[in-house]
Amino acid sequence: MRFAQSNGNAMPDNETAPLVRLRGVTKTFKRGSQRVEVLKSLDLDVPRGDFLALMGPSGSGKTTLLNLLGGIDTPTSGEVLVDGKALQRMREGALTRWRARHVGFVFQLYHLLPVLTAEENVALPLLLTNLGASERRRRARAALALVGLADRAGHKPGELSGGQEQRVGIARAIVTDPTILLCDEPTGDLDRKAGDEVLHLLHLLNTEHGKTIVMVTHDPRAAARAQHTLFMDKGVLTEEPESVQ
Repeated sequence: MRFAQSNGNAMPDNETAPLVRLRGVTKTFKRGSQRVEVLKSLDLDVPRGDFLALMGPSGSGKTTLLNLLGGIDTPTSGEVLVDGKALQRMREGALTRWRARHVGFVFQLYHLLPVLTAEENVALPLLLTNLGASERRRRARAALALVGLADRAGHKPGELSGGQEQRVGIARAIVTDPTILLCDEPTGDLDRKAGDEVLHLLHLLNTEHGKTIVMVTHDPRAAARAQHTLFMDKGVLTEEPESVQ
């Protein structure tokens, strides 16, 4: 069961606490004169080391939820805790530093800078740290080696296949050794073979390196690689799609 169950006001200790803890989370946007409630009173726990897939139709709130977990957006009400930090209470500067250290993002369209090499793209998040140039290079090369692209370090995105670009994106996401990986349709722009390679890599990061992963996907084959799957529709999380009774 992936949903939180109330046990009064007692807080779990750090060893047993879930990595992600949502309580009563809502998110409302304004569209003209209308207010649209995208997320509706969500309660959710994600244990450390979990690989959770989020499925559901477009516009159901999946990416909004992912943005809240990554500190990119804030809830209208409720509490978002990641590794014990209440993100909605953090000042912008502190939140930016926390996000750079603890969150790795993997996007559908890679978002690599075309003028930079693979190694330089991977090293970008490290510019927000106090590491020197030589240590940034070392870590970027180690991350590329982990995703099987050590021999492509000097190649620019235009010289790589789509699958290779996504693996560079994953290397960039893990180069800071983040607490959690947030993946938004990581195989959505790939053919089946390249997509399977990316999913295998995410599986290894979870099972062999202990990374906690939350992945938004429309693809049942991708969701099948996760440890658990939840479904979102109209801002509500369920354990089964709405059509399943």
